[in-house]
Amino acid sequence: MQTTQLLTTTFETTSPLTETQTAPLENVVESMGEEVHHASRVLNAVLTPIKNAIPSLIMAIIFAFIGYALIKYLLRLVSHGLKRSNLDRIAVGFIRSVIQIILYAILAVIVLSILDVPMDSIVAVIASAGVAVALALKDSLSNLAGGFILLFSKPVKQGDTVQIDGTTGKVEQIDILYTKIVTADNTVAFIPNGKVTAAKIINYTEKETRRVELNLGISYESDLETARKIILETVAKHPLTLKDPVPDVVVKNQGSDAIELLLRVWCNSTDYWTVYYDMMEQTKQALDENGIEIPYHKVDVHVLESADEA
Repeated sequence: MQTTQLLTTTFETTSPLTETQTAPLENVVESMGEEVHHASRVLNAVLTPIKNAIPSLIMAIIFAFIGYALIKYLLRLVSHGLKRSNLDRIAVGFIRSVIQIILYAILAVIVLSILDVPMDSIVAVIASAGVAVALALKDSLSNLAGGFILLFSKPVKQGDTVQIDGTTGKVEQIDILYTKIVTADNTVAFIPNGKVTAAKIINYTEKETRRVELNLGISYESDLETARKIILETVAKHPLTLKDPVPDVVVKNQGSDAIELLLRVWCNSTDYWTVYYDMMEQTKQALDENGIEIPYHKVDVHVLESADEA
């Protein structure tokens, strides 16, 4: 009986403490519930657009891969068709580069439209970017225009030996912006297309044949006709010189030290330098062998004796 009364008294004493301790716990639980609910709303706000955009994003990626493969296939067809045409390799490469840029630009616009990017925004961005690029790359645009001019006017083509802007060499390639020239010492020069179209172009291989001109000097004591005969015989023995037009030797000038002769002989354009250097050497040897003096600059000094010394 006493034990029961003690337990009842203890319960009545501790019961108010339990209620007091329970109130803060309920507040914490309620606060945590509000935070979870807020976080859930934030996540829903973030993930919902992503969930809605996933189908469009997947379609855009798939279309991008398909478009890339299709462009590669079309470029192969274009290259094959252009190579079968009468266009030279430089024109083929240039046209292919332009078509490639256009196709990739179209693909980018289509992919953006699949992603529901407004076309007005795309057009505005492209227009703004075009103005900015035009201002920043005005020289490059000039080179691009120069590339089209070179492509259609064809002042040079691949394999031609030309002189452009003081650079002499063989044209290897004409890109969208630059013309690639390989010089005789195997140095590569890249000349902007805009400068190529504005510069004076000398094409040494446009024609199949070319005339070699050599200046030769003989002394006044040497026989002119004999020297002419020796030079022409030397020319006739060379396997790369042409018989038509007929080679000739004319008197170019009567200098203070020598009679200056001009040798004019024709050859194929590709053999020009071989003939030039061979003739320089072989005519010298032939004139020496036949006793024709090739004079050098000299001064004769005459000493006059005065009347007193005489």
